[in-house]
Amino acid sequence: MGWTCQHDYKGFCKLLNVVCTPGIKGCTLNKGKHDYFFTSGNFEEDKKREESKKRDSIDFAALARSN
Repeated sequence: MGWTCQHDYKGFCKLLNVVCTPGIKGCTLNKGKHDYFFTSGNFEEDKKREESKKRDSIDFAALARSN
């Protein structure tokens, strides 16, 4: 399934006036209740990126309990 963003014009975002990168700050896809997963087309790279996000996240609840 594919789609086209209404603000995309040949890889340029007319809304933000920058090169189109889905999911960047200000992107219409970041609004709403849904989470989107943007793929690079390489499963292994995507898997590594998701694992690094999990490692880099801070568990604020555990941090608060420790103090």
